[in-house]
Amino acid sequence: MKNLLSAAVIGLGIAAAGQAAAEPLKIGMITTLSGGGAGLGMDTRDGFMLAIKQAGNKDIEVITEDDGQKPELAVQIADKMIQSDQVDILTGIVWSNLLMAVAPSAVAQGKFYVSTNAAPAALAGEKCNPLYFNAAYQNDNLHEAMGEYANKDYKKMFIMAPNYPAGKDSLTGFKRYYKGEVAAEVYTQVGQTDYAAEIAQIRASGADGVFIFLPGGMGIAFMKQYSQSGVKTPVMGPGFSFSQDVLPAIGDAALGVKNSGQWAKDLDNEANKKFVPAFQAEYGRLPSIYAVQAYDAAQLILSAAAKADVKDTEAFRAELLKADIQSPRGKFKFNTNQHPIQDIYVAEVVKEDGVLTNKIIAPVFTDHGDAYAKDCKM
Repeated sequence: MKNLLSAAVIGLGIAAAGQAAAEPLKIGMITTLSGGGAGLGMDTRDGFMLAIKQAGNKDIEVITEDDGQKPELAVQIADKMIQSDQVDILTGIVWSNLLMAVAPSAVAQGKFYVSTNAAPAALAGEKCNPLYFNAAYQNDNLHEAMGEYANKDYKKMFIMAPNYPAGKDSLTGFKRYYKGEVAAEVYTQVGQTDYAAEIAQIRASGADGVFIFLPGGMGIAFMKQYSQSGVKTPVMGPGFSFSQDVLPAIGDAALGVKNSGQWAKDLDNEANKKFVPAFQAEYGRLPSIYAVQAYDAAQLILSAAAKADVKDTEAFRAELLKADIQSPRGKFKFNTNQHPIQDIYVAEVVKEDGVLTNKIIAPVFTDHGDAYAKDCKM
């Protein structure tokens, strides 16, 4: 595969006080570093590695490989990491269809999986597992927030997402809270770049608002084409359709768009005030929601590793469950299904000093969990 990265084993800094493992803790990061979703994977990798570097723990090894956004390749990499590299924990997958191909097999082989992003409903409910943790959200959550927010001003919404697990979760989540009329519910192809037909549907729909979940290159293509089309119906979406990694590519077409997230760079807490400038200093750019989630995933692993040996599954899991971290998003704890309970906000895309970014305008949910925890029987 083009641009497939060689596995890189990274050991950084000095040993953390209290590190319990007799041997280095091996983490396998499988993420998207090529193609239309590369920006998402790069922010995932960089956020994760910033936390590792800050910890200064020489007993942590991170092996990173590019999945190319291909489920079959992700499975091959995971099998190699488990069987040959003998990793203890897997992480990093951005896309839910890839996670559904990797995580169930990983936990069946006794490996922890700590998700930095993908959070399909199936793994939050009946298929939850003691070895599977999600450090981001459950897929529906940010869409639920936009459904709730849309109730304020919009009576008829056109909703659209890619046809894969996270896309279906997104529209399910939006509809769970939106009380108005759905003019049309449209599923596009994963990786689609031409949205002329969908924009024509929006124009003809009579909707007074448009909700999209189109991460990575899909959202960039849609927003550029939508801006050029002359259709004026307001667009909104979840934060990862308008995250820091894609805003420069979308350009001014994103200005004014409302989007939801559990984090933004202007959140007023001490951890965030340290994280944002640290990320900028390390990588020369602002962090995105993907970077924050990966940073917290690494913090969770580091916190558990400081107090328990990963080989002691029950002890390590108990330490992960404590969520003993200072998150840039503020409050963070795990629900009974090992997915976050957290606050969710609506932000607006603005331009600050010539740079497009998100600014929080209102809280939507406080201590928000997910709809599937009740189905998790751990």
